[in-house]
Amino acid sequence: MFLALAATLNWHLYQLDVHNAFLHGKLDEEIYMELPPGYHSKGESTTKGKLVCKLHKSLYGLKQASRQWHSRFSESLTSVGFQPSKSDYSLFTRNNEDGFIALLVYVDDIVIGSSNIKEIDKVKAHLHSQFRIKDLGILKFFLGLEIARSAAGIHLCQRKYCLEILEDAGLLGCKTTSTPIETNHKLSHSALDSLNDPSSYRRLVGRLIYLTITRPDITYAVGILSQFMDRPSEVHMQAAHRILRYVKGSIGQGILFSSQCDLHLKAFCDSDWTACLETRKSMAGFCVFIGNSLVSWKSKKQATVSRSSAEAKYRALAHSLYG
Repeated sequence: MFLALAATLNWHLYQLDVHNAFLHGKLDEEIYMELPPGYHSKGESTTKGKLVCKLHKSLYGLKQASRQWHSRFSESLTSVGFQPSKSDYSLFTRNNEDGFIALLVYVDDIVIGSSNIKEIDKVKAHLHSQFRIKDLGILKFFLGLEIARSAAGIHLCQRKYCLEILEDAGLLGCKTTSTPIETNHKLSHSALDSLNDPSSYRRLVGRLIYLTITRPDITYAVGILSQFMDRPSEVHMQAAHRILRYVKGSIGQGILFSSQCDLHLKAFCDSDWTACLETRKSMAGFCVFIGNSLVSWKSKKQATVSRSSAEAKYRALAHSLYG
């Protein structure tokens, strides 16, 4: 949604990185750390007892480190007028007479967007005065997402990530297919042909789940395969490889956030009655657009069994509106 609005409203987008982010967090509780082996003061005996030191700031590896860093970062932004979003705590916004500015943060990676370039420079200067910031320039690559901007809008894809998955699976030279999953498939749990090492299947499906960030066309297929993570079989692995063959045929496909569209919200939904062979639950799916830009989508099994196709469709509609 952030990128869709940036494309439509012609925001400037910049990326920042924080050096040693977790070391900036201040601890609100007493935490003691054992000294590493061989580290003690000259002439001090270690036989009297175990030596410890009290931490004043967080370190990498502490359970509190990420929470304390986010708290420190939030305090720094709220001190200059930013407000955290109640729906997503990684989003901070500020709106004043100088214009609107939005900031997204993922641990130590930051994206800033605004129509006023001077406001972006001011925020950069403030963050640099509080932390050690590395300015990475215009947003082009973020968390494995490749961002390309043109007059048509912002294109988001994961081409490099797709190639890495294909290479790890040994399918760089495979033939392509036109669909990610067979029509009217009958995939279900089976005790036959179980994989001796299911970790490879779980790792592959996990990477495909991350790929659905920019590939809504494989969301349904990946959702089906993720149901068999507990006991995958050879049939399930072949279905996962079919998705990779489909991805290879559309390696650069992604999402385009158009720069020429209105900001009206549109949603579409559908359902497949009793689609699950094991539970007889229906499958529901929805997609949400801002103008012509796709910003949200999901394909999921319904929580309860519907007694008719009409009931399944009403549940899908309610899930798309409130889920």
